[in-house]
Amino acid sequence: QYSFKEVFGTLVAQKELFDVVAKPLVEDLIRGKNGLLFTYGVTGSGKTHTMTGSPGDGGLLPRCLAMIFNSIGPFQAKRFVFKLDDKNGVDVQSEVEALLERQRREALPVPKTPAGKRQLDPEFADMIDAQDHCRAGDVDEDNVYGVFVSYIEIYNNYIYDLLEEAPCDPIKPKWNNCNTPVRNGDFVPPQSKILREDQNHNMYVTGCTEVEVKSTEEAFEVFWRGQKKRRIANTQLNRESSRSHSVFIIKLAQAPLDADGDNVLQEKEQITLSQLSLVDLAGSERTNRTKAEGNRLREAGNINQSLMTLRTCIEVLRENQLYGTNKMVPYRDSKLTHLFKNYFDGEGKVRMIVCVNPKAEDYEESLQVMRFAEMTQEVEVARPLDRPLCGLTPGRRLRNQAFREELSRKLELRGGPVGAGPEEPSPAELFFQSFPPLPSCELLDINDDQTLPKLIEALEQRHKMRQMLAEEFAKNVLAFKTMLQEFDSSVASKENYIQGKLAEKEKTITGQKTELERLEKKIKTLEYKIEILEKTATIYEEDKRNLQQELESKSQKLQRQASDKRRLEARLQGMVAETSLKWEKECERRVAAKQLEMQNKLWVKDEKLKQLKAIVTEPRAERPERPSREREREKPLPRSVSPSPAPSAPVAPLRPRRSRSAGERWVDPRSHSPFP
Repeated sequence: QYSFKEVFGTLVAQKELFDVVAKPLVEDLIRGKNGLLFTYGVTGSGKTHTMTGSPGDGGLLPRCLAMIFNSIGPFQAKRFVFKLDDKNGVDVQSEVEALLERQRREALPVPKTPAGKRQLDPEFADMIDAQDHCRAGDVDEDNVYGVFVSYIEIYNNYIYDLLEEAPCDPIKPKWNNCNTPVRNGDFVPPQSKILREDQNHNMYVTGCTEVEVKSTEEAFEVFWRGQKKRRIANTQLNRESSRSHSVFIIKLAQAPLDADGDNVLQEKEQITLSQLSLVDLAGSERTNRTKAEGNRLREAGNINQSLMTLRTCIEVLRENQLYGTNKMVPYRDSKLTHLFKNYFDGEGKVRMIVCVNPKAEDYEESLQVMRFAEMTQEVEVARPLDRPLCGLTPGRRLRNQAFREELSRKLELRGGPVGAGPEEPSPAELFFQSFPPLPSCELLDINDDQTLPKLIEALEQRHKMRQMLAEEFAKNVLAFKTMLQEFDSSVASKENYIQGKLAEKEKTITGQKTELERLEKKIKTLEYKIEILEKTATIYEEDKRNLQQELESKSQKLQRQASDKRRLEARLQGMVAETSLKWEKECERRVAAKQLEMQNKLWVKDEKLKQLKAIVTEPRAERPERPSREREREKPLPRSVSPSPAPSAPVAPLRPRRSRSAGERWVDPRSHSPFP
């Protein structure tokens, strides 16, 4: 049994899944917070279907786009008011700069972004046709918004731009021994992108195509254009198996209006750039089931390796959180985890949808997927988000709209008829009133001779006045023609003068543009040099730190050697003193022994002399028989005891020791005097 925050059955609608999982992420995106949404599971478990949807029932991605544009539709900025730079930042331009940028882009021979009003591709028209009008509730009406989308894939641990207008052949390329694509005849593999870190320590893909979109249809058409380039293949477990991780990134830039509520505030610090990443992970698979070979086997290995790295990062984060350790999380082992490092560090919310296939063959793999997904719920990382404070009064846009409506109403009232006073006669009425009045034309009597002559007279007067007016009108027309000719000649001269001035201005503008291009090239060159110098400085600083560390280690080693030398010198001095004392004692002992030996020799000589003297001075008596040598040997000769060499010292009793031969002497151990 595994516990999750929400479990959806097989018959659940896409709208219910969107309302529970993705809708909070879109609301956070509009509030300026980042979000990340994964679909994770075994191959063939419905991850791409969950993210994209099917005809008539769009998935999470088109519903997210629809909710974004339903919420910010009336408050979108004009195209190119927000301009993304190449360092994961955003700049704001004025209306005039945006207009010039649009004109310049329209003049370039590049493929235009899809328009929202043109006929949609029937392949995906049903996915975004019947969307519910879902919108966020707390949209700041005093801001203007811009939406940018990009679409990348991570294939064999390389990042590729799916929106890049480059020749891309989906047929497999050749590979060398280093597992990198090489040029193969007509096939030129797309250039892989690299990851970098911006000034806010957020990871981004350099050189990635980011398209500004103004409607749900336009954004989804951009997505579908990249979806056709995504790498898929047929395996034994899935007919259209995704061979790469796809990442659809939605960036929402928002900036406040100025104090009048009319134009965008031209301060880069007030721009908030939030991001929602929708990730369709490739499914984990076992090669003994898919029977993959060649490129499919290599792709499966890279997919499983990146998913294992994701799992390792989650486990290390969980261990650090539970046990208070500070182990290093191995984000850099995979491009997938390295790209979303900031999300795991707490830069935004992370949601994971686990797709499970109820097939019995997927039982063991589904258990591992659910075990990992349950473990990820224990990881909680949160960091407060600092929103920039503009300090302007809220409700500026509504007040500006109300002011414009009131102004237009006043102007309409001022330009219309005034109903209080009498109506003024028109110029035609004044002209007809200048003619003499016609007399009564009614004939009451057959003999009336006055009415017709009066009428004839009045008509003749009117005819004369008409001729006079016609002549005056002809004169005025002639004068007016003359004035028009003069005016035409003056206008022609002024036009010639203005054309000359415009030609001069155009030459000046052309020169300035050339100078600007030269300066831009120079700026790019200098930026490149600065980047090289920064890299060189970084390398030198690293070398400096290494040398300092080496110097410190050398100095510590020298200090240790000096201390060892001092200890060795002290030890040698002690040994010398001990040896000299020992040799002094040995020399004294040897001198004493030598003296004793000499004294013994002298005593021996003295004894011999004494015996010789005793023999010489002894009176001659009868000589006894000479005993045989055997008797002499058996009978020991009597020996006289010699006096002690030191007469002043008391003489101790002797303990004679029998020597092995007759020629040896008795020795007193205290006096060391020999006795014959």
